[in-house]
Amino acid sequence: METERIINEDFISEKCSGYGISESEIQYALVKILISKGIKISTAESCTGGLVSKKITEISGASEIFECGVCSYSNEIKHRILSVENSVLEKFGAVSNQTACQMAKGIKELSNAQVGISTTGVAGPTGGTKEKPVGLVYMGVCVNDRVFAVKGEFYKTTARENIRETAAKAVMLLALEEILKL
Repeated sequence: METERIINEDFISEKCSGYGISESEIQYALVKILISKGIKISTAESCTGGLVSKKITEISGASEIFECGVCSYSNEIKHRILSVENSVLEKFGAVSNQTACQMAKGIKELSNAQVGISTTGVAGPTGGTKEKPVGLVYMGVCVNDRVFAVKGEFYKTTARENIRETAAKAVMLLALEEILKL
């Protein structure tokens, strides 16, 4: 069994440094590579509430590569629109590796894009538990037939907007990382 990949806030600065970009340039780099490769992307967001979609569509030319975004806060929408299995939601919960994977795959299939990305987590400041504390975010990526999720432990702050911003940047970097392999 593969060990679950875990990232934190340092992942963003390290990846940006490796790509020679600043944190404010992540969405530009993502949109640019998608356009250059002729690849479409769609988003399924829970805890980020549309922030990833907003960041992508702020970039001129995004209409060439952005298919759709679904803000799926409720389990009902995760199930009905994104095809997340009720058994997965019941057994693992909305904030889980399994749900993030099914969200990413579901949005990819719904939109017929080559890439689907997802976020689901606890942005706080309330709602956290010992098992799933504020700052825990799972980010799913589905590229062609490969689907995986990464666990984000964004615990440096409990400020809701900081957690959402960090998760949005991280999932875009994860997508960029996979698209560069194509």
